[in-house]
Order: sequence, then structure tokens, then C-alpha cells
Amino acid sequence: MMSRNMFEFPLMTSRTGVGDKNREEVNNLGNKFSVNDEYDQAFRTKSYIDIWSKVQGELGTSHRDYYHLSRYLIEPKQEFLMQMDLHPLLIDYFKLSLEACNVCGLLLQCIDQTRVNYCIIQSVIKLAKRVPPDDNDQCGIIFRELVSFGKLNNPFSCSTSTGMDFEAVIHHRYGMLLNQLIRSRDKNVKKAKIIHFLKMAYGAGLVVACVALVCVTLVLSIHGLVGIVAAPAIISCFPFGFFKGRKRMNSEAKSLRKKLISQLDAAAKGIYTVKRDFDTMSRLIMRLNNEIDHHKAIAWLCVRNKKSYMLKEVVREFQTHESRFLKQLGELEEHVYLCFVTINRARRLVIHEIMAKPKPQ
Repeated sequence: MMSRNMFEFPLMTSRTGVGDKNREEVNNLGNKFSVNDEYDQAFRTKSYIDIWSKVQGELGTSHRDYYHLSRYLIEPKQEFLMQMDLHPLLIDYFKLSLEACNVCGLLLQCIDQTRVNYCIIQSVIKLAKRVPPDDNDQCGIIFRELVSFGKLNNPFSCSTSTGMDFEAVIHHRYGMLLNQLIRSRDKNVKKAKIIHFLKMAYGAGLVVACVALVCVTLVLSIHGLVGIVAAPAIISCFPFGFFKGRKRMNSEAKSLRKKLISQLDAAAKGIYTVKRDFDTMSRLIMRLNNEIDHHKAIAWLCVRNKKSYMLKEVVREFQTHESRFLKQLGELEEHVYLCFVTINRARRLVIHEIMAKPKPQ
């Protein structure tokens, strides 16, 4: 289980082009929709266990398709969303959240491959315990094992397809979409305020017009029969029906605008939450990447040196860090499953706002 302190770090914005104003908006989102308070209860929930069971069920088959795990895990399904008339930014949000789910699947593949690769290190540790330092034949077997490990690619390297997908989806596109959602939401909020101000001014003008009409009626009434006959005609000319229809149309437009603002806000919160999860995974991946590169470096150093004392020191280094490395790998895997849960929860919140009926004004 990961400690809560791991998640208390500033949002990464230097690579997403977030300005001071938008950075403040992003921080406000974090205050409104804090994910730190949820991490302590997120692991081992029913949603988490359900996702874990689905992944194990799919990967337990003979043909492991990590990239398309999202077909079975994503909720709601993309086919359902294609039937809806959505705002362009919401379409981008759902597409990008699906890509994030795909990246999580690839991360699981990297984790599994890392475990397979690390079996060589564990084999070296076991062999070294049984082999005397002066047994050249057995030491030769260990050196060959180290060579095979050194030749393996680092699954978490930025040069791999997973590393590039991770970089593109999270550090670039997620940051850009978050900024666009915030700007669009703020634009609609400002528009709503302007319309409200204009309606207030319009109402004040209507009151003035009514007062003027009353004054005209009173003046005409002074002239006796002419005023009595003319007053109803003047009042009937006033477009009360038009104002009622206009008021109803304005009320409907206001409801739809408020609904759109709620949808954009929910999507922005979803982006923020998932990005926080991915930022945390980025730190875990960087740590594992450095550990693997270090293991490969000392393995090659030992192979080039081919001295028994060097082999002894390298094996001791592997043995010292074995439990920590496997724990870090388990933490990353656990967080990938949590990210699946977070993606689906965020998508469901946006769908909830989309499906909600506009409240009458």
C-alpha cells in the first residue's frame, strides 16, 4: 500500500503551457475536488477489486492483448457515446480518457515484462549463494546470465512506445485539453453574467415603459370619454405576449447554458484527477527506470571486470535492493489499477451531467 505522502506534490505544468491565470484555475479545481482525501479509501474498494478481476480474467488467456484492455474496462462504452450530440471538447475528453486507459494497459505490459526480466537477477542471486568464488565454470554461467540481462531493453525507457504514448497523452494533450476546458467554461460563465446584466437592464427599461404608459393613460383620462375609449387600445398595443415568449426562451437558454457549464466543469475535474494519478505514476516509473538502468550498468561492469570479488559485490547490491525494487513495482501496478478506476469514475460523472435534465428557471 502506498503512503499518502507520495501524492502530495505540485501539479506538473511546466510542459503544458499553463499560464498563471490557468494555473490558479487548476489549483482551484484541486481545492474543490481534492483527490488526496480519497486515496486512503480508494484501494481495495469494490470498484478496484472489480477492475483487478477483469484485468486478470483478460490477461489470463493465452493471447494477452494489453493495449485493448480498455475495450473491456472502459465505462461508459465509446459506442454509447457516439450516439450522443456532445460539445466538441467533451468528445475530445472521452477520446483522450480512452487513450489514457490504453496507456494504463501498456504500463501493465511493462510491469509484467519487468518481472520476467528480473527473474534473471533473482536467478543470479540464487546461483551466487551456491557457487564457490573459485568455481570458474559456475561463475561463467552467472556472467552469461548477467550478459543476457544487460542486453534486455528497459521496459520503462522513454524511447519505448509506452514511454512516448505516456509523454504524448499526459504531459501534452491532457494539459492542453484541461486548459481548453477551463477557458470554455469561464467563457460561458462570463457570457451568462453578461446576459443576466442585460436582462436586468431590459427589465428596468420595461418598468420605465410601463410607468410611461400609465402616465399617458392618466393624461388621456383627464379628457374624459376620449381617454376612457383610447386607454384600452393603447394598453392592448403593448407587446405583453412577446415579452412572455421571450422570457420563456431566455429561461430555456439559461438552463442549457448552465448545463453546459456543469458538463465542462465535470470534464475539467475529471482531467485534473486523472492527470494527478498519471503524474504520480510518472514519478514511480522514473524511479523504476533509474533502478533498472542501474542494475544493467553494474551487470555490464561485472561482466567486463570478470573478477570474483566484483561479482560478489554486484550480487550483494542486487540482493540488498531486491525487496525494495519489487515493492516499487507492486506500487506502480496497484496505482495503474487505481487509475483505471479513476478514469471510469470521472467519465461517469461527466455522463451524469450530460444526462441530467435542465432545471427549470
